[in-house]
Formats: sequence, structure tokens, C-alpha cells
Amino acid sequence: MRIVTYDEIDRAEWGKLVRESETGTWFQSPEAYVFFASMPDLSEPFCIAVEQVSELSSERKLCGVCVGYVTKEKGAVRQYFTRRAIIHGGVCLCKNAANDEVKILLTAVRNKLKDKTIYIETRNFNDYSRWKEAFEDAGFAYKKHLNFHVDCRDEKQMWERLSDNRRRQVRKGGAVTDDGLPVMENGVREDDVRAWYGILEQLYRTKVKTPLWPVEFFLEAYRQGIGRFLLVKHEGKVIGGSMVVWDRGAVTGDGLPVTGDEVPHEGVVYEWFECGLNAEYKEQYPSVMATWAGMNMAHAQGCARYDMMGAGEPGVPYGVRDFKREFGGELVEHGRFLCICKPWLYRLGAWGVRMLKR
Repeated sequence: MRIVTYDEIDRAEWGKLVRESETGTWFQSPEAYVFFASMPDLSEPFCIAVEQVSELSSERKLCGVCVGYVTKEKGAVRQYFTRRAIIHGGVCLCKNAANDEVKILLTAVRNKLKDKTIYIETRNFNDYSRWKEAFEDAGFAYKKHLNFHVDCRDEKQMWERLSDNRRRQVRKGGAVTDDGLPVMENGVREDDVRAWYGILEQLYRTKVKTPLWPVEFFLEAYRQGIGRFLLVKHEGKVIGGSMVVWDRGAVTGDGLPVTGDEVPHEGVVYEWFECGLNAEYKEQYPSVMATWAGMNMAHAQGCARYDMMGAGEPGVPYGVRDFKREFGGELVEHGRFLCICKPWLYRLGAWGVRMLKR
């Protein structure tokens, strides 16, 4: 077994593994690493992989790859007390990855990051239960966490699975075109992204109360085409929307969605960020319209699933979970794995977050 880093990994094999793996996501792809690396002032990305090397032929096989980033908060004191490593989607593993291979990979991740971070967290979008023992042996404890996966393969069933309340809101929303998508799906400009970010920032400051990327992160996602912005507009004003990314959608050569019955439904659309001026625009339902637009886009792109990227901890009341539940998705518990590198700083930070939310 051999550990390799970004400068050593075979890019073609890396991309192939992400496409073919049951745990592969855009967040573990070469494109994701390059995106995070393009903003060195905001994050420090890392890529660590494990290979099998044949003793006879020196042939190499990529067994798993882990892509993530260490946060960089503004200000030395703030950074010291908040530094953390986030692995969106969970590590990408080949279908027959053995527990010892997974343990070696995760141990290498922990050793590389333990002096830089307070904790390392994988936010799983797929089922890792078969490798749970390997994670724990490498120092990663399992934490329960919920999510919703919405099946987008059949447009009619997707509509019928909505709650009666959601169907009524979509019909009444008014900020839609004939195909049921927000007006601002196409033709989004930087000023529109800035306006949407203002809504998102207010949401995080007043309700979510956890760190949020600065506006530069979202502008760079827009400029690079990494994020697709689905923005709801009413009377010329952006009143909400979402930023999504997707895996392996069926698209034409010019990047437009392939439509028709022949579309192979595969891949996933991820709702990374979503917000809306829901109290101010009660008759337009901006958050509902944005999520419904993302589901429609997933279907049009030939994707099988719309991933809502989190629904809180089981047994803990969570309004966001109640909101997402009405879109007809399957409630799954793929959890998170947590490796605490600095226990006393972690406890101090957890206390601080609790106090802030109160």
C-alpha cells in the first residue's frame, strides 16, 4: 500500500474512481480540489489517496481518495479557535476497498492534519456502514446525522410526492416560467449573486449562526461555472435562491441539459446553499421555488437524485428538516465521522457555538 498526495496522484485514475465509486461525489473530484485551491486566502485544500502497488509488475491501483479543505478565518485569533478540516461527501472509495486500505488512508489524513486543525469531519452523502470499523480504528467516531435524497428520475412521481402544501405553494409562487423553473436560472449576473448572498448572509447571521464563506467564494463559484445559481426574482428584485453543483449530468456538447425520454438518469445534484426572504414575500415562497427548481434541473440534467445536504441530528427539533421533508425525499442517516485533534479547544468551541445560538 502506498499513500500519495495531489502532486503524485494519477489524474485520470482519480477522475475515473470518482465517476465509478458508490461513494464518489463532485466534492471528491479533481475539479473540486482545483476550485478550492483557486482561493488560497479562504481555504487550504488537501488531497490524500491510497494505492495498491503490485510487487511483480509495479502496477498501481487507486483504492481511495480524500479531498477536503482546512478553513481560513480572517484574523489570527479567530482562525486559531475555529480551524477545522471539512471533507464534504465523505471519502471516495473503490467498490471493493478493504478495511485495512481505508484505515491506512484515514490514518494518513489524520496524521497530515492533526497539527493544523482542531477537528476533522467527514459529511457523508452515501452509506459507509461497511467501513465503519476502519474509520473508528483510524480515530474517527461516527455521529448520527440525517439527510433527504429526492428521487428525480420520474417527473410525474416527483410532483406527486410533494406534500399538498408544497404543490399549492409551487402553483401559487408566481416567480416561475412556463417550464416551472425560476426566472433567474439563466442570465444570472455577478450583481444577482451579490444580492442573493446578502440574503444568505442575513440568514446565517440571525438564524444559522455558524461560519459562512465570504462573498468572494460564491463569486468565484459563479465565474468558474462550479456553482449553478437558481435565483428567484420578483418585480426585478432577487428574493431568494440556491447554489447547486452536480455530478455526471447528461449534457450536450455546449453544456446545456439533454432532454427527452432517452436521457440516462444518473448522477446527483447537490443543494449546497439555499435561502429566501420568506417572511417578506409570503405569497412568492422563494425558498420553496428555489428547491423545486433544483429538483427540476436534476431531472432535466439526467440525474437520479437531488441531495439536500443535511437535515440535522435525529431526535433534535430542526425547522429545516421539517421544511425539506415536504418535498417527498427519502430520509436517510449516513451520518458524519469526527476526529478530534485538539480536545480542549474542541470543547471550548462547541460551548461557544451553543452560547452563540442561544
